[in-house]
Amino acid sequence: MVLHMIKLVVGCDTVEELLEWRAAHTPGQPWILRTRQTPKRAAELMDGGSVYRVFKGMILCRQAILDVNTVGEGPAARCEVTLDETPLRVAPTPRRAFQGWRYLEGKDAPPDLAQDSFGDVPAELARQLREVGAW
Repeated sequence: MVLHMIKLVVGCDTVEELLEWRAAHTPGQPWILRTRQTPKRAAELMDGGSVYRVFKGMILCRQAILDVNTVGEGPAARCEVTLDETPLRVAPTPRRAFQGWRYLEGKDAPPDLAQDSFGDVPAELARQLREVGAW
């Protein structure tokens, strides 16, 4: 079974804002997500796992995990998760706030959306459609 990671996005309300931030701050560099703790199940995450991103209470996209590395030693040790450059949109799924990151079992992960199915639907409308079961 595939294992994923789920993480809140802070400072961006949409996938587009995340991409704009990325282009402004780290162009041309690998997309690295830095965390305090190295996942104990890192090998499972690298076997087809993704980071699912939560924007304002909604899972909206995911990025494939390419590598998980521990950097430093002792109290200064940190984890760097290297991600695929392209976020893939998923069916908007409500998710309550939490701290740090959590594991997400493959069976609980929202399905991907076809690239052309999202169009220009605002995130709030997508959330409402998902809540009433219309999406």
